[in-house]
Amino acid sequence: MTEADKVWQKVKLARSTERPTASELIKRLFPDFIELHGDRLFGDDQAIIGGIGSIGNIPVTIIAEEKGTNTEDKIKRNFGMPHPEGYRKALRLMQQAEKFKRPIITVIDTPGAYPGLGAEERGQAQAIALNLKQLMELKTPIIVVVLGEGGSGGALAVGIGDEILMFENAIYSILSPEGFASILFKDSSKAKEAAVLMKMTAPDLLSFGIIDQIIPEGLGLDQEPQIGFHNLEKTIIDQLKKLMKTPIDKLLSNRYLKFRKMGVYEESVRLNENSSS
Repeated sequence: MTEADKVWQKVKLARSTERPTASELIKRLFPDFIELHGDRLFGDDQAIIGGIGSIGNIPVTIIAEEKGTNTEDKIKRNFGMPHPEGYRKALRLMQQAEKFKRPIITVIDTPGAYPGLGAEERGQAQAIALNLKQLMELKTPIIVVVLGEGGSGGALAVGIGDEILMFENAIYSILSPEGFASILFKDSSKAKEAAVLMKMTAPDLLSFGIIDQIIPEGLGLDQEPQIGFHNLEKTIIDQLKKLMKTPIDKLLSNRYLKFRKMGVYEESVRLNENSSS
């Protein structure tokens, strides 16, 4: 099997309809979860699930991108592509978590933010940029989990955190391999070759320092979800205990330095200033 075949196999696993979505993760890890709705500006985006729950007897706020589980649900969830009101709902709940001193768990699983006209008219770019800026400054621990597919700003808008965890068969990139191939090769059919160049798999991202830990899946979340979710639960609890002992000033300094080296913070400020002008 060539390198391109191996990487493409990861892409297919990350996108598999048999792979558990965020709603299943929440059900298994946060059985007392209470969902909260709406951005208090426009509406309730079903592509993002938000609410409160607990893990290891630690109260937390959960923000998760949800692709949907069947045809009807996928349509309702817009195939996991959030509108700006979804990101504003996420930010509202994160700010609430800061107020009540609850750690935040975010779950990434999206091909990207919804690119439709309505989303652009309601400030998609501004909503993403504002999230990037505000998440960098939230005075509470944040753990990010890349569950399946993490694409573009749609993923990054809930991807700022103190600890970035990624399942071993997940992918995380600046855009889809098909989109990358269309730009670089002028041919979307070369997505497999593009995926290799993009370095979008967990081992590559760990080596670059983009993520902090890889969560083992056993035979895969599509076959043995209980193994991957058990590993994730243990890691989240361990990291929460560590982060909650860290002084807030040190926590924010570490978070800034983590993303400063990737240029995310400066880019978010620039985008926010440009979209507001």
